[in-house]
Amino acid sequence: MLSELSRMPAEMSSDSRRQLLNAVTDLFLLDEAPNEASQAHYGDIALKSLPHLEVDARRDYADRVAETPTLPRDVAVTLASDPDADVARLVLKLSPVLTDTDLAAIAVTQSQRHLVAIAERARLSESVTDILVERGDREVLHTVSANEGASLSEKGFDRLIERGGQDGQISLALSSRSDLTPNRAERVMRIVGQMSEDGTLWNKPGSEALSLARQARQQRLEIKLLMADLSAGTRPLDEIVTMLADEDRAFHLALVFAQVASLSTDQALRVLMQRDASGIAVACRALGVSTDAFGAVLKLRGRRMMFAKAATEDDLKSYAALDAATAERTMRFLKLKTKLS
Repeated sequence: MLSELSRMPAEMSSDSRRQLLNAVTDLFLLDEAPNEASQAHYGDIALKSLPHLEVDARRDYADRVAETPTLPRDVAVTLASDPDADVARLVLKLSPVLTDTDLAAIAVTQSQRHLVAIAERARLSESVTDILVERGDREVLHTVSANEGASLSEKGFDRLIERGGQDGQISLALSSRSDLTPNRAERVMRIVGQMSEDGTLWNKPGSEALSLARQARQQRLEIKLLMADLSAGTRPLDEIVTMLADEDRAFHLALVFAQVASLSTDQALRVLMQRDASGIAVACRALGVSTDAFGAVLKLRGRRMMFAKAATEDDLKSYAALDAATAERTMRFLKLKTKLS
């Protein structure tokens, strides 16, 4: 059927193309695992339709498919590269289809509003972050510095300090990041302290700026102690998970999951913050996390990714019904697959 629809007449109006694309999208989204032929035919229809749609129609379509993991990559790239940033925004921020190469190409060529959307992604590689730091304006730099999912290379960190080190908001955001190495933390602390003393830290009193920096340092020490307690068995996992989730400390929560589940920090953070909750549900069930504690994790995810309350409630019901033995088998398989790849 999709192959027949892909041969649409050239004289179709913009509204007719919009209606056709919406109808075909309804069918495509019903199939959770479309084969390559279906994806190709759907992609052909979308790519033929998009150039003829008005901005509002393109934006509505982009918002609808932004999170779709089976969306053909060329369609995702087309939407993410749309000259109108309102069309591209959610695809750039949420699409699991876009690769680092796609994001880098868009970051090099598109507007600052496109760059802000990229900077808001839950995970960013060092190579993409480097481009954002080099090309981005003040808003982009603010977003990157506050996004713990944006990995900073040594070059990227140095450039961010160079371009934004005297910007109070950037310095404070960096000082509050929980992923700072001791060397980076020391550099940022010096900048924050200096700005507090000479009054250039925006309009914040020096004591407040230093307090934020000390809080970040205290949190880094605290997480080390929490993980030591966890290893020693003196503090239950549920208590730590609930505390970190309630305090919205996603990166620290990922560190805990990484240690307990023998994952890399990057793997743990990716599972925690991906749109589909099934991965973090399997991990938590395999680790014996209670339904109440997992509820706190879902609330953190809901705040970070603006999920509807109903969606979070559905994920919690699914977790309560998840079999622990099945979750443990799935985790063993995934770990083996990771080692072999």
